[in-house]
Amino acid sequence: MSKQKPLDHERLFNQRIKPFVRISPWVLRITEFKDLPAPVLVVKQRVLPDTGTQKETGYTQPVLKDRGLIHGQSLRRCLPVLREIIGGVCDPAGIPLELHTFVPNGRIGFRGNLPLDEEAGAKLSLIFRLQERILDMDRVELIARRVQRFSREEAVYWLTRATQYGDAANRWAQAGLRLMLGGQPGDSAIPAMLEKIREE
Repeated sequence: MSKQKPLDHERLFNQRIKPFVRISPWVLRITEFKDLPAPVLVVKQRVLPDTGTQKETGYTQPVLKDRGLIHGQSLRRCLPVLREIIGGVCDPAGIPLELHTFVPNGRIGFRGNLPLDEEAGAKLSLIFRLQERILDMDRVELIARRVQRFSREEAVYWLTRATQYGDAANRWAQAGLRLMLGGQPGDSAIPAMLEKIREE
């Protein structure tokens, strides 16, 4: 955790948020990689080890698996959307955890893990995966904004379709989703559609 964080922010994390990190179905890790611009946001899903791994290691507890990451220019363009998504995460009593305060629109000083629910985790994973290798930042933002509008069920469905059917099928599904949500590269309608969805 950053030493520059105000005391009340640190208290918010320690008292209200940290207890949920070890039990949440998804986690957002805010970290640094030596070969990427800081910060790097990594979304992780808590899953049981597969049967083979359990037999080899004897380890049967859930583990965190990487499900996508974002950084640099794509992160800057998507940050308002990401803040809205994680801002909706609540504790078991339905009280918002105020996670968006840890990823301000300016400099992100926090380093650590934030708990996510299934909806936020699935949406972030979709956004992080679909923005890979896209150079047009309008397309990246458009995809993020359209994924944000998915219901929980839609987000989980599309993430499953794009990640759990083998390498080739996953690749095709992700390519199809990029086209469906963000249009063709160079399409002149992209800026207008993006502006419209920003205003809605």
